Amino acid sequence: MKRRYSVVIIVFLLHAGCSTKPKQTLAPGKENIQDTLVFADKMESCCEGEDLPRSKGIDSGTPEIAPGEGGSDGMVFIEGGVFEMGADNGQARPDEYPKHPVRVKSFWMDEHEVTNAQFSEFVKATGYVTVAEKEVVLKNLQPGSMNNGFDKDSVIKAGAMVFNPPGQAVPLNDFSQWWAWTTGASWKHPQGPGSNIDGLENYPVVQVCYYDALAYCKWVGKRLPTEAEWEYAARGGLQNKIYPWGDEHIEAGMPKANSWNGHFPNQNTLRDGFFTSAPVKSYASNAYGLYDMAGNVWEWTADWYDPGYYKTLSTDKETVNPTGPAESSGVELEKTMRGGSFLCNDSYCSSYRVAARMRGEVNTGMSHTGFRCVKDAP
Repeated sequence: MKRRYSVVIIVFLLHAGCSTKPKQTLAPGKENIQDTLVFADKMESCCEGEDLPRSKGIDSGTPEIAPGEGGSDGMVFIEGGVFEMGADNGQARPDEYPKHPVRVKSFWMDEHEVTNAQFSEFVKATGYVTVAEKEVVLKNLQPGSMNNGFDKDSVIKAGAMVFNPPGQAVPLNDFSQWWAWTTGASWKHPQGPGSNIDGLENYPVVQVCYYDALAYCKWVGKRLPTEAEWEYAARGGLQNKIYPWGDEHIEAGMPKANSWNGHFPNQNTLRDGFFTSAPVKSYASNAYGLYDMAGNVWEWTADWYDPGYYKTLSTDKETVNPTGPAESSGVELEKTMRGGSFLCNDSYCSSYRVAARMRGEVNTGMSHTGFRCVKDAP
């Protein structure tokens, strides 16, 4: 079985108005962003949607995973129904428009994000190696094509993107200021060499790309949710509300989710109790009994990302069980991610909203990205 992998060249999308990061001394294993990344053409504002670093692809084999039986332990039954998908409030971004009626069938969803303990069981049982753990050789590069400073037969060391908070306030239109490509970072070493997941068994697994999530879901006999399923479940039966708990702002009252409290990205007051991710089920569930549908870590969905997809759907008639666009709209292969993360803050993004969308390149794992599974109901 062959899948398109894109672990060859990490491309950091610096969009319009973004400056490059000045030279600085980084911790061992953390490479200067200018020396590591190949920058793509500048596009829209980099602070919109917390857009991720990207990678460019090659074909690579992946081990065949035997499908599991798909039990419902640790899952919540979500009865199907109709809801208004998308947003129309002041925080909504263009890819969330227009709101449109959607009907989804009944399904089961994991009550919380897949944890390090659960992912460890999968790896032990299958010998699976995540994309972030794979060293890739650039073979036979042609002069003038894709070289970008790489020599013929260059090797890209295994690693991933790690949140690296700056020591001072920085412009929010340049997210290279708080991300570092880190050799040796992976789900087992989420912050790079020297870090591990000891004592973090009940935390969401991170540094997993779309294909890693897909492999796990297959092993347990489940699948990734569609965007429509994810948003329907996140709303918890509430109609036209901003958050999984209603319209009360995330900063009002008791902590409701794991997000960035304070001045992003250099000062976090820890009002919610955590600097990065939190153990699953640390906050109250929504009305369906689902935890962390806002904040903590971004979650992969099954749908390709197209910022204009909603505009192709009817605003009058129900769209039934949508599975997203037929293909990714960009040069890169991008899937839609949902839920926001511990880095979300109103000054930068407000993606803990139930309608918020974000695109993620299919082979990119990051320290704020995980997933949960669903399965069809009989």
